[in-house]
Amino acid sequence: MNEVWKKPPVSLQTYQGMVGKEIGVSSWHVLDQGRINSYADVIEDHQFIHVDPERASKETAFGTTIAHGFLTMSLMSIMSYEVMPVVEGTAMGVNYGFDKLRFISPVRSGKRVRGRFVLAEATLRKPKELLSRTNVTVEIEGEEKPALVADWLGLIYFS
Repeated sequence: MNEVWKKPPVSLQTYQGMVGKEIGVSSWHVLDQGRINSYADVIEDHQFIHVDPERASKETAFGTTIAHGFLTMSLMSIMSYEVMPVVEGTAMGVNYGFDKLRFISPVRSGKRVRGRFVLAEATLRKPKELLSRTNVTVEIEGEEKPALVADWLGLIYFS
């Protein structure tokens, strides 16, 4: 079970009061070669920079393989479950996409990443539909520049 469902929910008013504030920082998540290879198999992207450590060390400036940008991005889901609160009365939440997504730095195999979440918007579009906009920075442990920055949209539906 995702950790988010274990936390007590917050009221809509409390959630909207969090706009403009950092909600939290997730735990670290390892992007090791096994995870990268599994992801490559799922999306059928076996470019050598991701799956061939020997060749990547010789032919790239990275010194090793790197995670797919979309793999790093996909970890935002579990990171958000660790950090973002559930709003009272939520029936479901859906990913609505991104207004901005930029891959800033490659994540080398074996590195750990974590997400930093700032709630930027929480607007009722309909009586039972909330648009939530979250600014996410995925940090790489020990590195100055982040892996990615995103302006992530979600829709929260109430029962």
